[in-house]
Amino acid sequence: MDVIVLAGGFGSRLRPWTDEIPKPLLPILDKTMIEHVVEILPKHMIKKLIVAAGYGIDKMRSHFSTMDLPYEVVIVEEVEPLGTGGAIANCKEYLSGETFCVINGDLITSLKLENMLDFHNINGGIATISLWEVEDPSRFGVADYNPDSGKILRFQEKPPIEEAFSNLINAGTYILEPEIFKLMPDGAHSIERDVYEPLASTRGLNGFPFSGWFVDAGTPASFIEANQVCISNEAFSSGSKKKDSWFGEDSNCEGKVVSSSIGRGVQIGNKASVKNSVILEDVIIEDGCQIDGCLIGKRLSKKVLYDLMEIPVIVIEYCCFG
Repeated sequence: MDVIVLAGGFGSRLRPWTDEIPKPLLPILDKTMIEHVVEILPKHMIKKLIVAAGYGIDKMRSHFSTMDLPYEVVIVEEVEPLGTGGAIANCKEYLSGETFCVINGDLITSLKLENMLDFHNINGGIATISLWEVEDPSRFGVADYNPDSGKILRFQEKPPIEEAFSNLINAGTYILEPEIFKLMPDGAHSIERDVYEPLASTRGLNGFPFSGWFVDAGTPASFIEANQVCISNEAFSSGSKKKDSWFGEDSNCEGKVVSSSIGRGVQIGNKASVKNSVILEDVIIEDGCQIDGCLIGKRLSKKVLYDLMEIPVIVIEYCCFG
């Protein structure tokens, strides 16, 4: 299949990292976010990878030009915000005209695309969306799903929690037929509101619930969770896993590390503590520092942290430093 990765956002919730690096190229362990996203797609199933990008186009092209992949990669620029539906339509000319896949560019998930495609082909309809159960569905698209038919009877985008049809949400991966473009309005639009909602009423929308893990890595807290999931599943090709943490090559720890990603060349001093954090390469965590729930960028030293926080010992929760 052709695969479209939706990567048009600015990643504003992960600033200042995304001021310099497009969110799809942020590192999760020793790979970029988009590489982890694409890894749910078996290489033999991908005919062409189309990245719908709105920011950092040159860096994206440069990154993929250095990769040895068994399929073609096309970066399609989104000059102005087009919404999810508009971004997909903007890639139409690059598609082969057959069944294709769309996946949001910040998802770390255990979804088995082969199983989802088999279900889509058997159940008919022109669209199948992955479904995930959550406690609070109000921030997502919500499906009124019939498990007997595999159809979504109604679909609502980000409803108040008391009005939600169910706790099954749109989990950001779609298998679509080319006929979907006939249902799309011109210009910028939301595929969830403008296409899926009316399509559900005609029984043309399938749902595919799955289990395992699902992380939308768009905030500091969820970015840390994405790293933890990748550590747990050993989704790295260098460095090493020690208990529940990952350590990049040439890193050294004389303190304590819990549930964290420690980048290449990081030095952690005596009696320092790093918990639930992501530390990028060549950072120095000096003696006695306590870090909890932080994203710390490349080559940032304790002195810089002191200057930022103006306190002698660092105990920070869910902050992102450049």
